[in-house]
Amino acid sequence: MKTYLSLVWDSLRSSFWFVPTVMVSLVITLAFTTITLDELEVIVIDRFSWTYTRGPEGARAILSTIASSMMTVAVTTFSITIVALQLASSQFGPRLLRNFMRDIGNQVVLGTFISTFIYCLLILRTIRTQEDSEFVPHLSVTCSVLLALASIAVLIYFIDHVANSIQAENVITDVTQDLNSAIERLFPEKIGEGESVHHPPVTQSILDDFHAHSCSIKSLKSGYIQAINQHRLIQLAKDNDLLISIKFHPGEFIVQNSDLLWVFPDYRMTPELAKNIHKTIVFGYQRTQQQDIKFCINQLVEIALRALSPGINDPFTAIRCIDQLSAALCHLAQKKIPSPYRYDDDNKLRVIASPVTFSEAVDSVFNPIRQYSQSMVGVTIRLLQAIAIIASHVQNQSQKDLLLHHAEMIKQGSREALSEESDRQDIQKYYFNILEKL
Repeated sequence: MKTYLSLVWDSLRSSFWFVPTVMVSLVITLAFTTITLDELEVIVIDRFSWTYTRGPEGARAILSTIASSMMTVAVTTFSITIVALQLASSQFGPRLLRNFMRDIGNQVVLGTFISTFIYCLLILRTIRTQEDSEFVPHLSVTCSVLLALASIAVLIYFIDHVANSIQAENVITDVTQDLNSAIERLFPEKIGEGESVHHPPVTQSILDDFHAHSCSIKSLKSGYIQAINQHRLIQLAKDNDLLISIKFHPGEFIVQNSDLLWVFPDYRMTPELAKNIHKTIVFGYQRTQQQDIKFCINQLVEIALRALSPGINDPFTAIRCIDQLSAALCHLAQKKIPSPYRYDDDNKLRVIASPVTFSEAVDSVFNPIRQYSQSMVGVTIRLLQAIAIIASHVQNQSQKDLLLHHAEMIKQGSREALSEESDRQDIQKYYFNILEKL
């Protein structure tokens, strides 16, 4: 349930309607509160010179002016937002639109203008001009003026915010923060810290029995795996004395009726149990960063690849992405990769789920950028420099061998793509530097 609610909350944060709706609800409450105070004459505002204390015609004029101007500004703001999204989509990629839509600043700006408009309409309907029952909500009109002043301040903030939000440096920084947060969330343990829990060894006979007497659970739909509720999955396996193997990572695309999980022993499977197990996996039409670390990596890689395309030709943005990716991989290298074997409270093996490894993360970073930048000396050198930096943070020989393998591919690819011998010698120099570190 917690996993599903987390995804729902992330979806609400990524929408343009949630925050404005909350703000409109609050301003409706404020409108009825101030009207009630005006009717009861609880607050006397005549003593303040800056408050509105005149007649109904002036109040109508003020409220009408504020309401009409707020709607005009809201439409203009929305148009600017759409243009900014189009620019971001063309320059950084359509998958980054979700990051712009999650921007709480844009949502608050739209909510402020719409809320002020709604507030003025609600106050405007209460003004009465009959001689025997004339009513002017002075406190409410004063609040509408204050909301208008706040809206002007928000408009100034919005112009500055949009201008900054579409700059490449800020976009890369935001995605990097999401990537580092995902690393901390998905890999909470550092290497060498804390005492590891000793579990019974997983023997080959257990795996052989699993393959011989297990059955598959088919996917009921097609889509991306957004999250897996492993706590619920372990509990189901414990309640029914099962061993479950998950074949896919969050972020992978699953075709309907393909093998999703394998369950041992097969004779304990029932249609109802298969349905409950399937509910522990959340599907969606797009990837999210909730449990998918490679999603954030791919976002930075996509920015780099678009920057390297002939239409944009911006190697400095690609270099900035490589710098941030190398820092993230250094961060990941110091984390303990979770074991694929998950146990219940009784220390009994219940779930086998292979996590994303350091090798997969490194491949996701260096393979695409290397393939696109073989003829670009500056980007190639920065890739080798990044490997040298990561080499000083890796923990074991297999990680060193992986980095050396990528360095060799970068060197070989550039040697074939570059015609200038001095450029080849520069790349060879940085390659030797990696050999010294490894």
